[in-house]
Amino acid sequence: MPNSCDELWQRDPETYWRSIDAAARAARLDSPALVIDRLALEHNIADLRRRAGGVPIRVASKSVRVRSVIGDILDRDGFAGVLAYSVDEARWLATELDVPDVLMGYPTTSRGAIGRLIADDTARERVTLLVDSAAQLDLIDSVVSPGRRGAVRIAIDLDASLRFVFGLVHIGVRRSPVHRVSDAASLARTIAHRPGFSLVGVMSYEAQVAGVGNGVDGADLKNRIVGVMQDQSMSELRRRRGAAIAAIREHADLHFVNAGGTGSLEETAKDASVTDIAAGSGFFGGHLFDNYRHFRPAPAMAFGLDVVRRPARNIVTCLGGGWVASGPAAPDRLPKPVWPQGLSYIGTEAAGEVQTPLRGDAARAVGIGDRVWFRHTKSGEAAEHVNEVAIIDRDADGGPRVADVVPTYRGEGKSFL
Repeated sequence: MPNSCDELWQRDPETYWRSIDAAARAARLDSPALVIDRLALEHNIADLRRRAGGVPIRVASKSVRVRSVIGDILDRDGFAGVLAYSVDEARWLATELDVPDVLMGYPTTSRGAIGRLIADDTARERVTLLVDSAAQLDLIDSVVSPGRRGAVRIAIDLDASLRFVFGLVHIGVRRSPVHRVSDAASLARTIAHRPGFSLVGVMSYEAQVAGVGNGVDGADLKNRIVGVMQDQSMSELRRRRGAAIAAIREHADLHFVNAGGTGSLEETAKDASVTDIAAGSGFFGGHLFDNYRHFRPAPAMAFGLDVVRRPARNIVTCLGGGWVASGPAAPDRLPKPVWPQGLSYIGTEAAGEVQTPLRGDAARAVGIGDRVWFRHTKSGEAAEHVNEVAIIDRDADGGPRVADVVPTYRGEGKSFL
C-alpha cells in the first residue's frame, strides 16, 4: 500500500476507504464510528501552515470539538490561540487546557456564563469577549458592575462583508454593524472610556471569501464570477480594515487582529494589519472544501454507519445519518456517502435523524451489519453526535490501526451550544 497521504486518499480512494473500514472493524468500533486518520490530519496541518505564509493560525474550536486534538495543534509552531464559540467553552479551554489566549468568535448575552467568567480570574485574564455595540457592554455591566470586577478583555467585531451601491448590495454574512472606519473608531472610543473593560483586539471574518467555493465542478461561469467578487472584496477589505485598525489603535494598544478562515488563508495573510488567521474545518477536511480550486484538504475525519435494513435489492438503510452542517438548507450541507463507492441519497428522505436509505448498484453487495462511510460537510457537526473519536495510525507499509480513542466535547459531558 502506498505511504503518502496523497496516494491513499486521492489516487486510490477505494483502497483508502477500505483501509479505514478495516481499522474500525479490527478495533470493534460500534456504529456510529467516528475516526480521524492521523496521516491525513498531519497533511492538513502542514498545508494550512504553508498557506498561511508565516502568519499564526488561531484554531476555530467549533470545527474541531475534540480537546486533545486542539491541544496537539496548539503545541506546534505556527498555531496560537483559540477562536471559541461559547463563553463557558472559552473558560473551560482557558483553565482546563491552559490556553492563554481564547477569543470569543461571537457576542454573548448569557448572563450566567459571563458571571462565571468574571468570577474566575485566570479565565478572565485569558478570554476575550467580542462586541459590536455599546449595548453588549451594558449587559456585561449589568451582570457584575465595573467596580466589583477586574477588567474584562474586549475585542471589536469589524464587519468584513463587501458593500456597494450605497450599501444596498451586501455580499457576505450578516454579522457586525461596525462596517465603516468611523464606526470602528467610535466604538473603540466608547470602550476605551468605559471602566471595567480593556480593548485588546479586533476580529474580522471575510466569509464571502473564506466560505464560498471557487472551484465547483461544472460551474465554470459561476467560478469566474465568484473569483472576481473575491478579488474585489479582498482588495476593498485590505484598505478598509487597515484604516479601521489604525483608527482603533488611536484608542487602545491592540494585542491581536484576527481575520479570515480556512478558505482565505493566502489572501488574508497579505493583509499587513492582520496578526493571526482563524482556521477550523480545514483540519478535518470536510467535503465542502472539494469546491475550492486553490487547495484541497485530505479527508481526515469520517464516520461509519451500520446497514440495518434492505428495503430493495439496490437500496440499503443505515441507522442514523442526519449530521447536517450549518448554512443554507441544501444537498451540499448533508454528509457525503463515500464508501462503498456509488451510493447516493433517495431524494424523498436524504440523511435522516434515525435512518438514512441509500441507493445504487453498490448496494447489491452490501449486507446487514456492513458499514457505509461518510464525510461530513464542515467539521463541528460530527463531534456533536458521538462521545469518542478513534485515531487511526498507519505503519511503514501504510497498514491502518486504531492507535487511540479520545473523547469529543460531548464525551466529556460538554454541550456548549
